[in-house]
Amino acid sequence: MTAEEREAFLSEVHIGVLAVEREGRAPLAVPVWYDYEPGGELLIWMDGGSVKDKAIKKAGRLSLVAQTETFPYKYVTAEGPVVANDAPPTREQALKIAHRYLPGEEGTKYVDGALSDNSVLVRVRPEKWLSNDQSKA
Repeated sequence: MTAEEREAFLSEVHIGVLAVEREGRAPLAVPVWYDYEPGGELLIWMDGGSVKDKAIKKAGRLSLVAQTETFPYKYVTAEGPVVANDAPPTREQALKIAHRYLPGEEGTKYVDGALSDNSVLVRVRPEKWLSNDQSKA
């Protein structure tokens, strides 16, 4: 994929799989909801103090892969340093992430129940990319 194609793909709605190194264990790999706009930062909202949050704080960087699960298969992996992960998302940021995955009122209800002072918005600057588009094979 070209740079523009991979950034456009990552900005589409996909469940992301976050991967982050852990000392003495296999890397943590878990599904996450995220937000991304081409040229911007990757945004991931999670609970502070969670296994994900602790691993990310220790590693200081992560990878996120998004993929299609139907033919023609495509995937994009973005890797980079954590720019910030010390504050909760604003309500607007949380709603933007939730509404990518849940329609209308469902997304709002999710945010109302999940957003708290313990929430953390992880911001990542993508620096390295891997991608493949089987439709081009």
